Amino acid sequence: MYSTHNQAIDAASCDFGDLQSLPTLLANLPKRIDELPARIAQRHPTALALIENHRHLSYADLRDAIDTMAQQLRLMGVQENDRIMVINENCIALIVLMLAITRLNAWPLPVNARLTSAEIDRIRAHANPLLSIYTLEASPSAQQHAQHDHAQPLDCVAVDIGALAFTKASLNPRSLDNPLRLHEALPGPQNPHTDASQQCAALLYTTGTTGAPKGVMLSHHNLLFIAAVSSTLRRVTASDVVYAVLPISHVYGLASVCLGTLFAGASLRLAPRFSPESVCDALAHESITILQGVPAMHAKLIEYAQTHPERWHAPQLRFVYSGGAPLDLTLKRRAEAFYGMPLHNGYGMTESSPTIAQTRLDLPPADTSVGPPIPGIQVRIVGLDGALLKNGKVGELWVQGPNVMLGYYRDPLATQNTITKGWLKTGDLARQDENHALHIVGRCTELIIRAGFNVYPAEIEQVLNSHPDVMHSAVVGRPLASDEEIIAFIELKPGLHATPQTFANWCAARLAPYKQPAEIHLLEALPTAPSGKILKRALQQRFTDGN
Repeated sequence: MYSTHNQAIDAASCDFGDLQSLPTLLANLPKRIDELPARIAQRHPTALALIENHRHLSYADLRDAIDTMAQQLRLMGVQENDRIMVINENCIALIVLMLAITRLNAWPLPVNARLTSAEIDRIRAHANPLLSIYTLEASPSAQQHAQHDHAQPLDCVAVDIGALAFTKASLNPRSLDNPLRLHEALPGPQNPHTDASQQCAALLYTTGTTGAPKGVMLSHHNLLFIAAVSSTLRRVTASDVVYAVLPISHVYGLASVCLGTLFAGASLRLAPRFSPESVCDALAHESITILQGVPAMHAKLIEYAQTHPERWHAPQLRFVYSGGAPLDLTLKRRAEAFYGMPLHNGYGMTESSPTIAQTRLDLPPADTSVGPPIPGIQVRIVGLDGALLKNGKVGELWVQGPNVMLGYYRDPLATQNTITKGWLKTGDLARQDENHALHIVGRCTELIIRAGFNVYPAEIEQVLNSHPDVMHSAVVGRPLASDEEIIAFIELKPGLHATPQTFANWCAARLAPYKQPAEIHLLEALPTAPSGKILKRALQQRFTDGN
């Protein structure tokens, strides 16, 4: 029998009210992410680690499953520095596979099964993985990819983790040079072959704003630093049950939600896809204490719960968090009134593992700032010339600390352009207020120059989102001969009807003339990534070419 609530574990008992606790926390970090389950199992073997519908794994079960899967992968020929692609949606098998792969010093490459075959093939062509493994039981999409790729069944390990299939590369993936050698000349990480904590623990592909896939190499220390710090700032304990619907193939779901939970010895309730009905059921019946999501998830959950009030019951919920995309003030206020507690906010990116800033439990802001930088990192706001700017000025955000990636896989030039003397150039425009909190204004590449004025899409989106009929919105720029014009896209709340003129009038009363959209398009649904983030690049491709 497993404990309904795990016993108290001191893994994350310290807090950062006194930053002197940070060096102690970091000094006690394990070297590798695959050590986390055994660390808890040594003291509390029956504590519940993973929940996937009717399948439960204790920390001892998880430790044993990782050991057995690592042996199985070794027999399949997996060696150090091999890339192993896992086509997945959230499930126990995904976590076992990722930790078993790292046990062999190979690199897990998790890919969300909701990507198209063409998108997966582009990643596969760049990474050249030895194996592709498909989490069949948790994901109908993974089943479709497995059928498309003529995958073979993979025998289950001794501990039941769900059905799997695999394909093997036709070409030798070891024909590529060791990619980490490309980064030895860069300041920062030590030689990954001599320091286990600096070996690559996850290869995560991100398209960013360019559309070309880039493989971000994150070390064990990168991920464990974020797991420890974010878990501690949230005061996660072994009695918590964390709802994990954010894709673990995305860095937010991997580092903060998954590894942060395992670091604290808490329980992770895995959900493959977001649905308001499923979230309501889990909150009502499964003692969920922590809910993390992107803003669109919170908006849709609130809308559903308010139209189905009989379904809403969250007796154990103590912490709700928004990240992965900008949070507008209207949604924040609505969410806080609905949940009856602060909606905490944060900011990060794949290249920073991901967390850079996070609001604090004891000082939740009234505005939509993402809070001060997390302990252990440094930030600076710089102008176009790289010079430091004063507080309150908008410029590009640079970050330095244990969360900065090893580099981009097989792309040393992009790495050198992104990391300068240990500073990660985020590509995001931000300002820092007198309380050290960061305010993210938008992407440098999304800045719109209209009639000689700087226009930040987030400001217009906040105005649009404040309209009672709007679920969420996105604003992009469209180039003209010698200027740019502003194009807005809106997804309405379910069952509502409006015209673009309604929102043009709304903006006219609230925005300066140069900030008002030239066009407003109403869409059934805004395009989103599997993580729930709105894909502005897809909107630009669809509407800026005149189609």
